[in-house]
Amino acid sequence: MKILSVSDEQVGLVYSSQIAARFRGVDLVIGCGDLQHSYLDYIVSMLDAPLYFVHGNHVSLDDEHPECGTNLHRRVLRDPATGALLAGIEGCLQYNSGPHQYEQDEMWLWAWGLALNLLINKLRYGRALDVLVTHAPPWGIHDADDRPHHGIKAFNWLIQSFQPALHLHGHVHVYRQDTVRETQIGATRVINTFGYRLTEVELKAQDKVSSKTA
Repeated sequence: MKILSVSDEQVGLVYSSQIAARFRGVDLVIGCGDLQHSYLDYIVSMLDAPLYFVHGNHVSLDDEHPECGTNLHRRVLRDPATGALLAGIEGCLQYNSGPHQYEQDEMWLWAWGLALNLLINKLRYGRALDVLVTHAPPWGIHDADDRPHHGIKAFNWLIQSFQPALHLHGHVHVYRQDTVRETQIGATRVINTFGYRLTEVELKAQDKVSSKTA
């Protein structure tokens, strides 16, 4: 399964008439927040692939729900075409009382709220979760020292407890080539998808999933 994930910044290589040739064979488009509706709509219409997304914290960019996509916030879903098991949580840590900003305690409640359906997945499909989609990063992984970009502690628990193949997030902008954007935590590859990332995942019947990113 091939995933094109995008967040935070429009990229010319993606917003291009050549998108279908560059990203041939993409099965899913994942939006990790802070992107305009028109940009996401263009991507999925050109690639003819389903979109799953969460909102970021900049409402002026992504407050509208893309008509062509499915909001994953606080939901556990199975993509019917690929069989991929998906779950998501929107927003970031509260820092100026804006929308889509939450306290750590709220994020914990939402993470715990996903747990029952993830356990049901484990019983039904032999694995709980393939792709965790969030806007903010986990605590201590790809996050920053300033409060707006602190990671979310509940996401670390989700990774450790349910071992998705991928945790895709955005929110932390990347300006240097030596910035760490991918970190392996147990069975999970955590990826900062600022701009875009193209990732291939092999889904298997049991709890073994291999992945690689371009």
